[in-house]
Amino acid sequence: MPYSVPEPKIFACTQSQELAEKIAKSFGAELGKVIFSRYSDGEFQPSFEESVRGTRVFIIGSTHPSSDNLMEMLLMLDAAKRASARHITAVLPYFGWARQDRKDKPRVPIGAKMIAKLLEAAGATRIITMDLHADQIQGFFEKPVDHLFASTIFLPYVQSLKLDNLTIASPDMGGSKRAYAYSKFLECDVVICYKQRKKANVIDHMELIGDVEGKNVVLVDDMVDTAGTLTKAADLMIERGAQSVRAITTHALLSGNAYERIEDSKLTELIVSDSIPLRKESPKIKVLSCAELFADVMHRVHHNTSISSKFLM
Repeated sequence: MPYSVPEPKIFACTQSQELAEKIAKSFGAELGKVIFSRYSDGEFQPSFEESVRGTRVFIIGSTHPSSDNLMEMLLMLDAAKRASARHITAVLPYFGWARQDRKDKPRVPIGAKMIAKLLEAAGATRIITMDLHADQIQGFFEKPVDHLFASTIFLPYVQSLKLDNLTIASPDMGGSKRAYAYSKFLECDVVICYKQRKKANVIDHMELIGDVEGKNVVLVDDMVDTAGTLTKAADLMIERGAQSVRAITTHALLSGNAYERIEDSKLTELIVSDSIPLRKESPKIKVLSCAELFADVMHRVHHNTSISSKFLM
């Protein structure tokens, strides 16, 4: 008898349950059953409550801190491997620890490389992720990596705003490539902020390279953590004569006083994806879902068809 390829099964880590439900619905499947046994000291153990033998398994979970989120993903990968899944794809809407992509001073780890090795050792045979903090992280893996760009969901929204005198901005030098890619697609100008830090999450000085007078500015970045850079850049641009300043950031970490900074800033709105669930709602924060993007790519991966149409940048 010819071997028929079984339908894939989709499972969710607890931190990405809501997004995984949207992805599964868009994919046209039900989320697989998984339960977590928890001990009083905080240790936990996932258990698949259905067979995955010989199937393609997609495990959805962002690995933002706390480290429990990463441990959930690793344990579920290991469980799928030991249950004889045929293919095991780790779907990481947000790849955490990615800011540790190099040794920027002596005696520090390259955390992103270590996480890549952990995922592979746990059983991942493929990685699907979105807007890595540094493109070279793809090279940390020995397994295939599908690196998606959230520009496929953000650009249509920016176009729908029909902003006059549109200018794209990068909040730092490192994001200039992303800003130029957006500006090329939207056929508009680019400005760049130059910042100096005293230490992580603390900006000492910021300067603006370019003219924003009379412009509607859209800042573009891969993540927003404390929101210090974005809000300082927005306030600086309004001081320099910008009509309005919006920000697009794929991953909304929003730690510390980020919500208060955003609401007190000159930002008109902050547009984010749902790769990380928000701690609370804010009138200035608009969420665009990446569920359809991931569902479509997962479908293409399962059927071995091209995903190149998903790369606008």
